[in-house]
Order: sequence, then structure tokens, then C-alpha cells
Amino acid sequence: MAEMKRCDWCGTDPVYVAYHDTEWGVPQYDSRTLYEKLMLDGFQAGLSWITILRKRDGFRDAFDGFEPEVIARYGENDIERLVNDARIVRHRGKITATIGNARAYLKISETESFSDYLWKHVDGTPVRNRFRTMADVPAQTELSVNISRQLKKDGFKFCGPTIVYAVMQAMGMVNDHMVTCPRHKACALLAEK
Repeated sequence: MAEMKRCDWCGTDPVYVAYHDTEWGVPQYDSRTLYEKLMLDGFQAGLSWITILRKRDGFRDAFDGFEPEVIARYGENDIERLVNDARIVRHRGKITATIGNARAYLKISETESFSDYLWKHVDGTPVRNRFRTMADVPAQTELSVNISRQLKKDGFKFCGPTIVYAVMQAMGMVNDHMVTCPRHKACALLAEK
């Protein structure tokens, strides 16, 4: 894969390249993983994504593997522990939102899986965009606005339309690999399975 023309955004950083080549845009249907992606994108707000990727293992450890059932029970001692944990982004508002979001996730899970809750917006089938340049890729769409609105209505925070669109890209709900990138076709084939 060394000679492939990857999407411009991933550059040459090995962490970014690995993320681009193995995760980004791959259709993901596991509810816990989708919760993690939404939380990490919320933490990314105002920062670069590479910062979050480099801290991802620390986040996973600090937040008990992003298990919503565990996080929903966090209290003030856990918040203080996390605010002082240099392995993560120590933003109190984002930390408390992650706890509240775990509770909202559990509430949704009483009636449907979190995966179904998100994927029903596209009838379970990824949207296959055909962008040729990064300038063509939107920061948000009408769909991400609608999903964001629904998430907020159901108690989620740090899930604006731009964050939601980034999650949609990461989880493969939309295939935003450039058409010149071999991952575009690879992710499209994965979506057909």
C-alpha cells in the first residue's frame, strides 16, 4: 500500500496512515465502539485529530474501555481522577459530558441498540460519496444536523453537526475517501457485505 494515493488529510504520520488504512470509513456496527467514536470526536473539538489518536489508549484505559454501563456510574471522584489524568484531554466539560452521554446511551439502549439508533438514518446502508478533492468534502450535512439534533434531544452533549459528520465518516456511515484513494473502493466493498 506504500504507493497508493491516500486521502490528503492523513499525510505521512504513521499514526494517521494506520488509522486511514485500517479504520476510517470502515462500516462499524458495534454499539460500544460507536459510543467511543462519538466520545473521542467530542474530545477532539478544538484540537487536532492526531492529538486524540495519540492519546486514544490513555482514553480507553482512563474511561474503562468506554463501557457505557461503567461510565454511567462515575461520580465526582471519577471526574477529579480524570481531570488530573495527563493521558487524556483534561476538559471537565467534556469529561462530564461523557458521563452524561453514557447515561443517554443506556436510555436509548432500553428500546434499540445505539448502532440501530445511528444507522437507521441511512437505512443501514453507507452513503457512498465520490469526492475528488478535500475542498469538496463538507464539514457537516443536513443529515449530520438531523442526527445531532436527535442526539441532543436524547441527552447527548458535545455532538454538534460537525462532530457528528466526523463520526459518520469514521464509522463508515458515509464513505468520504477520495475516489482516487484505494480505500474508497475497499470501504465500498465492505459496505456491500
